[in-house]
Formats: sequence, C-alpha cells, structure tokens
Amino acid sequence: MRLILYSKPGCHLCEGLQEKLEQIENLSFELEIRDITTREDWFGAYQYEVPVLFLSNRRGAEGTEGGLSEELLPRPSPRASVQQLEQMLRKYLSN
Repeated sequence: MRLILYSKPGCHLCEGLQEKLEQIENLSFELEIRDITTREDWFGAYQYEVPVLFLSNRRGAEGTEGGLSEELLPRPSPRASVQQLEQMLRKYLSN
C-alpha cells in the first residue's frame, strides 16, 4: 500500500500530517510526498486544498493508468493524534 501526500513548502498543516504519518508503526505503507509546486496540474488542483492524502492501490487492468487506483482520503483533523490517524487509515487500508 502507498499513501500519497500532496503538500507544498511552508505548509504547517502538511508538515504536521507528514510527521504524524511517519510516526505510525503498526501499519505497513509507503509514504510518497508530492510537492504541488513542481507541477502545474497538481498546483491547480490542490493549491487551496493541501494537505491532500490519497491511498494508492494496485488494481487489475480495470483500474486507472497502469493498473493504479487512487482513492481520496478524508482530511484528518490537525489535532488528531498519531493513534487517531492510524485508526482512520486502518479503516481505509482494510477495504
């Protein structure tokens, strides 16, 4: 499983979420950070929305480009603890 975090430099909410994700020990996932300032399409889509978190999942040929499917996850509260974030992710990883 891979989590994709759309972020931008200087975004304190993004940095806080990234730190919490990196502290999760009881779930196995790869965290990919995408800086929205590096691509116009990402910037246009997420400039007012960051941090944005997606779950990337390999699917069969039915999925999107290259058999990958990306599911938008709800934005966790900035006040959520690492444990609360882990519980939320566990719910989506099990689906």
